[in-house]
Amino acid sequence: MWLALLLATAAASADGSELITRRIVAETALAQAAALDPAWPEPQRDCAGLVRFAYRAAFKRTDPARVAAGPFRDASGAAAQFADAATLLRTSFAPLGRDEAARAELRSGDLVAFAREDESGAPVHHLMLVVRTADPVRGRLLVVYHPGERGAAVRVGSLDDLARSAPAGWRPVPQNPLFLGFYRLKEWSP
Repeated sequence: MWLALLLATAAASADGSELITRRIVAETALAQAAALDPAWPEPQRDCAGLVRFAYRAAFKRTDPARVAAGPFRDASGAAAQFADAATLLRTSFAPLGRDEAARAELRSGDLVAFAREDESGAPVHHLMLVVRTADPVRGRLLVVYHPGERGAAVRVGSLDDLARSAPAGWRPVPQNPLFLGFYRLKEWSP
C-alpha cells in the first residue's frame, strides 16, 4: 500500500542526485514496512539501522564510491560503515530545528529524533525517517521507523498523527523535552 505512494521532495534541488537519493531512501524505508529485506542484517534492525540501510541502498545507486569508503561519519568525523543513532545525529546529520518552520521544510530522507534515558540513566536515541508524499498540499508527511525490539516490524504513520495522538514523550512538538528536532543530511543542509 505505502509503496503505491508517489514520492517527491518539497523543493527542487540543483543537484539531481539529491532528489534521486531522497526518493530511493524513502522507497527503501517504505519497502521495509511491507517486507523486511533479507539484505538488512538482523542484528542491525533498529531505528538507526533502518536509516543506515535506506541511505546505504540509495548511495549504492547514486554514489557507489561513498558506500565503499563509508557512507557515514564516526565520532572522529572519519568515513565509517556504521554509526549508532547518536553518532549519526552528531556527525552525518544537521539539525533543522524543532518548530513549525522546520517541520514545513521537511523532505523525504530527513529525520525526526528523540532522546530519553534508559533505566540506568544512559541516553537512548530514537530516529524516524520522513517521507513526503507527492502532493504536499493534500498529501501527508509520513514517518517510517523501527521500534527497536528484536523481531519487530517497521512501522509507517502520519507525522500529524504522531504530533497529536502519540504518548507525550513521542510527540514531535517543541513542548516535548524528549524531542530533539528535525535533522537533514549535512551535505543537504543550508
